[in-house]
Formats: sequence, C-alpha cells, structure tokens
Amino acid sequence: MTSFQRIALDPVTVEIIGSALASVVEEMGEALVRTSYSTNIKERRDCSTALFDQFGYTLCQAEHIPMHLGSFIEFIPLVMDRYPTAQIEPGDVFIGNDAFVGGGTHLPDIVLAEPIFMDGALVAWAINTAHHSDFADRGDAHIFQEGIRIPPIKLYKQGVLQQDVQDLILLNCQVPDERISDLRAQMAANRLGVSRFKSLCTKYGVDVMISAGLTLQDYAERKMRAGIAAIPDGTYTASDLFETIDHPEIMEIGCRITITGDEMTLAFQSPPQVRANLNMTRSALLATVYYAIKSIVDPTIPPNAGLARPLHVEAESGTLLCCALPAAVMGRISTCQRVVDVIMAALAPVCPESITAATNGCVGSATFSGTRKGSNKFWIYLETIGGGSGARYNKDGLDGVQVHLTNTSNLPIEALETEYPLTLLRYELVEDSGGKGKFTGGRGLRRVYRAEEECYVSTSMSRLSTAPWGLNGGGPGGMAQVKCTAPMVRGNATLAPSDIVEIVTPGAGGYGTPDVL
Repeated sequence: MTSFQRIALDPVTVEIIGSALASVVEEMGEALVRTSYSTNIKERRDCSTALFDQFGYTLCQAEHIPMHLGSFIEFIPLVMDRYPTAQIEPGDVFIGNDAFVGGGTHLPDIVLAEPIFMDGALVAWAINTAHHSDFADRGDAHIFQEGIRIPPIKLYKQGVLQQDVQDLILLNCQVPDERISDLRAQMAANRLGVSRFKSLCTKYGVDVMISAGLTLQDYAERKMRAGIAAIPDGTYTASDLFETIDHPEIMEIGCRITITGDEMTLAFQSPPQVRANLNMTRSALLATVYYAIKSIVDPTIPPNAGLARPLHVEAESGTLLCCALPAAVMGRISTCQRVVDVIMAALAPVCPESITAATNGCVGSATFSGTRKGSNKFWIYLETIGGGSGARYNKDGLDGVQVHLTNTSNLPIEALETEYPLTLLRYELVEDSGGKGKFTGGRGLRRVYRAEEECYVSTSMSRLSTAPWGLNGGGPGGMAQVKCTAPMVRGNATLAPSDIVEIVTPGAGGYGTPDVL
C-alpha cells in the first residue's frame, strides 16, 4: 500500500473526478455485458461493477444491481486480510463467492477483483460480480447443496492463469462452457477498469486521485447525515409477514428504527434461520439497508462507503436476516426485498413523500434445466420476473418492473426460444392487480411457458397468501400464483413435452384513499 499526501481539493476537481469514476464503472459494466456468453448476463444484465480504494472501501458502484454491493463490501478487506500487501502484485486476480468466508451473499454471484498499481504501489481495486446461472436442482437444506464454495483466492498470479484453480472451479459447474466464457468477460471488464483508473492517475496524479476518493466518501457521509437529521428524532417500528413456496411456515420480519440527530440505528427481528434457501448473510442485510436508506433520505448520495458511516445495523446471528454457517442462501433476494418493505413501512409516517406503498415484495423466479435432445448438452435458464411497484404520494406505481434490490432485464422472447426448448405462450400485465387508491399500485406480470422437451422447473415466489399493503388508505395489491400441468412439490416439477407453467407475480399497494366520484 502506498503512502500518500492527502491534498485539499476544490469542489470542481472532486466533482470531475467523481463523474470520471462513475463513467469508468458504467463502462466496465457495458464491457462485461457485451463480452459475456450466458443469457443471464448478456441479455438480463445480472451483473455489477465497482471501484474500491486502496484501503478496501467502496469508491463507486455502477447503477446495476444494488444487492451486489453485498458481494463487494467485504471481499476486498477479506483479500487484504488473507494476503499480506507484499503478496499482492500487479496482474493478480482474486476470485470468490462464498457467503460465509468469501464476502458474498450467495454462490452464483462470483466475484473477480484486480488490484491497481501505480509505480509499484497499490492505489485501488477494480471489482465485478456476475450471476452464473449454473447451480440447478441442487437442494436448499444447507449451503453445501448450493454449489461450489470459493474463498478469496488467486485465479491469476502476476497475469498468469492458475490453471489448476480454474479446472477445480469448472469441474464443479454444470455448464462449464458458459462459466469459462463469462469469467473471461469478467476479466475483460476488470482490465478495462484498471486501464481507465491508471489513465486518471496519470492525468491527475496519484495523490489527487486518492484524495478525491476520500473526499467523495466524506461528502457521501455528510449528505447521509443531513438526510437523517431532517427526520424527526424518535423510534419507528414496523413488521410484515413473509411466506414463500420454499418454506411452509409464515414468518414475521420486524424492524425498529431509532433516529438520534444525524445517526440511525436499525434493529431487526426475525425467526431463527430456516432449512430453506431464504436466509440472508450480514453482508446481504447491510447492502439492503444501505440501498433502502439512501433511496429514502437522499437518492443523490454518491454510492460509496461514506454513506454507511451514520448507519448502525443490529441483527442476531443465526437468524433469518443474519444467518450463520451452514445456512442455505441461494434465494436470499426475496427476503431482502421484504426487508426493504419493512424499512419503508417503519419510516412512512415521517417520510411520506419518499416512501412507496408495498411493492410486489419478492423476486419471483423460474429456473428451467434439462439435457438437449441430440446433443446431450445440459442447459439452464433462469428468469426473475418483475411485478408491481408501489404507488407514491403523487403518482401511480409502475407496472411490471423489477424493484428495489434487483435491476435485471427480462430475457426477450426471441432469445429465450432460440436458446432453449421452451415456448412463451403469454407475457402480459395482470389486470386489476394494482392496489386501489388515489394513486394506483403497479400491476404484476403473467408469464406462461410451454416445455418443448422434457426438463425440470424450480420456481420461487412470495406474496402467495399475504398481499402487498397500501398506504394512507390505499388498497392492497394482487397476490402471486404459480400453476403447472405437471404435479408440483414446493414449486418444483418435472415437465414432459407440452406441459405448461404459469407464473403470476404480485401487484403493488395503492396510495391514498380513492377519490369519490
């Protein structure tokens, strides 16, 4: 790690460098999408990119998937703990995904990080994660069923691929051809980030770049503190019920938020971790909190580590929201979505213009897999399906969109039917699924698939029996449904040719009492 002289910079220089960093991470993301192979990345854009400073703090994250911050915030510190500075060299690339010792939130999100050096000194990190839709039909009793666990280790040493490490990873993947191609795309994205950051260092100087990064983090902290201070001091609570196909019991999630001056403490209550893939690691909880509070108090806060300084998060280890090894975590994102709804419900009385009614509150998904006739080639197709977004104090909610912590696209019908032995029979908005109110909640989606070859489907869905709530007199949104012509067990089924799967995602809550005509 280099020693440097912190320089007092004028606001214009800081803003220019901040914008340059944002441009770099967005360009990294586009490079990753353009060079990837799997439909989940090249079409659905289930990936994120970021830059970290030499100390392991977030400099800038692209506006891709907020949940992926959970895969970033602990990864670089873990690498630096695992490897002394003298053992981190130019050309090294670190890979990891583990939710308990690798800084990740679930195993499909594989992280690649590359250190950035100037004149032999470490000055920053380029990092990205991509969701590798590989681990199908593996079970969800514990994490050992969910895929290969990778701690932060070197995939490249001084630019040389560690072939044995790569071979070990690919041997544990079901679609290795996709995995190697997507990993190469991740490599390309990081190398672009390294090149762009080094160019900025050459232009402005290392001391200026590091100083600007620290100044931007201080600025984010000031904006977060100002936003919190604008909320009246007090304690605010809310809870919501959480039920899914994956777990038969209805669970309660609660949050107590305490505002004291310009600091906020969020204390969460949840049941013990479950024998299902719904558990959240602490890093997933932190990413969820940072997203939710930033969006409520001031969406313009720069996405760096400074925004977290006034926030204090409490959750008991071994629970649904802060699980411990060996909890299964593959489907943690649906739980994260419900946590956002609970945070918003708690702060709705004092932040009415920054809060939406409940969104669809889940990440409805379908994963199809099978072996192609003729080629005997295994395939996996993952789709997370949008739903309604909650109505606001002055506007209707949005129809058929991804909300909160997810920001993926859908897989276009043309790409789906070209790549996989599936036909999409219907893809439409669900009428009357938005909650009534002065402003109406967004509508959910209906997506109907027909299998053209024998395959397996695994679905995940929430809001099957609890409706998204409205605010200030607004009505609830429509609930979810999953139907199949083949027998289903906890959302899973083996499909014969011509079997049909219908997925209906929830709508969202309305806002305000409906006007009387």
